[in-house]
Amino acid sequence: MLWLSVVSLAVLYNIVFVIGRAVFWELNKQASVLWWILDYLCDFIYLTDTLVHCHEGYLEQGLLVRDAPKLRKHYFSKQRWWLDVVSMLPTDLAYIWWAPSSCAATRLPCPIIVRINRLLRLPRMWEWFDRTETATGYPNAFRICKVVLAILVLIHWNACLYFAISYALGFSTDNWVYNINGPKNLTLSRQYIYSFYWSTLTLTTIGETPTPENDAEYLFVVADFLAGVLIFATIVGNIGSMISNMNVTRVEFQNRMDGVKQYMAFRKVGGELEARVIRWFAYTWAQSGALDEERVLAALPDKLKAEIAIRVHMDTLRQVRIFQDCEPGLLEALVLKLKLQVFSPGDYICRKGDVGKEMYIVKRGSLSVVADDGITVLATLGAGSVFGEVSVLEIAGNRTGNRRTANVRSIGYSDLFCLAKRDLWETLADYPEARASLTERGCQLLRKDGLLDEAVFANAQQTQDSLESGVARLEQTVENLNLRLARLLAEYSASQAKLKQRISKLEDR
Repeated sequence: MLWLSVVSLAVLYNIVFVIGRAVFWELNKQASVLWWILDYLCDFIYLTDTLVHCHEGYLEQGLLVRDAPKLRKHYFSKQRWWLDVVSMLPTDLAYIWWAPSSCAATRLPCPIIVRINRLLRLPRMWEWFDRTETATGYPNAFRICKVVLAILVLIHWNACLYFAISYALGFSTDNWVYNINGPKNLTLSRQYIYSFYWSTLTLTTIGETPTPENDAEYLFVVADFLAGVLIFATIVGNIGSMISNMNVTRVEFQNRMDGVKQYMAFRKVGGELEARVIRWFAYTWAQSGALDEERVLAALPDKLKAEIAIRVHMDTLRQVRIFQDCEPGLLEALVLKLKLQVFSPGDYICRKGDVGKEMYIVKRGSLSVVADDGITVLATLGAGSVFGEVSVLEIAGNRTGNRRTANVRSIGYSDLFCLAKRDLWETLADYPEARASLTERGCQLLRKDGLLDEAVFANAQQTQDSLESGVARLEQTVENLNLRLARLLAEYSASQAKLKQRISKLEDR
């Protein structure tokens, strides 16, 4: 990627200065040694890029190919290799007969025009644009910069063409061509700035320019107007589309908020509740830009979605005591079940006596554990805190009956990860050993707090064990029946075959 950036700079240099120096003769007289250095530095970059491009890896069935013979074969199998060759042809040899020093106002174009073949390396620049647009985190901003660069290059080329036509028709011969009379008009800065100004007005069709006075001038202006209408209409349309795409998330969010506002006004829910809802929308936008993670990741395959979820949430899940020593497979399955919930200031996450159907992990914000009066604060929970993990295990003998033992309220805006009991048990169905281990850890936590009825738990375990052994015996019985049925079917098929053979023999007699 870095090398492609260097090549793109060399291509951009040639795009701008080969055409510019071919027309504006004063450019060649200023810092001529610097131009020689830059020209042949770009040629060296082109030569090196050809060697790099020839040995550049490519993907075959998702695997990176590095074998040199295959790389060369792949390079020459594409139609673009001849552009690389032509762009490196030493056309500078023409300087032997056409010296750069001959460039003047009386003889255009300048000899530098022989280097125009260097522009054939332009596809490498487009390749860099495509790769950067894919890799950058700000694709819309990059697209706008790319379009602006294209506009500037088009205006620059058109300015050079205008100046060249003015030379061909004769400077100062009429009002349309460039007026070279006067000391200011002879300077390079005035020549280029006026040509660029004229090109901008013509291609964008937003200003008045001198009226053409002969057929050649009319033809050129008509062609410029048509090019401006077609090219710039397309470019402006693309820019408008890009800006719309940049704001599409904000527009969707604003539409949802406006819809909720209209509903609350229609139902007359009250000013205080409306203010809370609006503050919640503002917080959601400030924190995540109303990012819908499920919709954003919907295009990815399940494996990649799982890897992203593991990278984002695995450390959070490991903070839960009952999950700290679980096998990675179980944690990877559970991490996909975590759901983010946002609570407003004063919202109760759970109340004392509620049936525990979820466990919570605090991602951001602060929670307070309050007494029944709603005023006395018993404890404060911060980022990384976990509560409700025992209730989702449904341990028999839990003296709380899997109900909440405290009131938990959000102090400010809080982001919590929620794991539902149903999701946990669906996952544990595939991990029986982990289920037993988690149950044991939950029992240890209950014993520590004196909340486990050992007798009830023992009876439940005995019942569970008997049920499991009964299920195991039933499964074994079903398996034996299946084996016997398969054997009987095989014997039946064999007897049928023998019977058919005997019948066919009798028929032959």
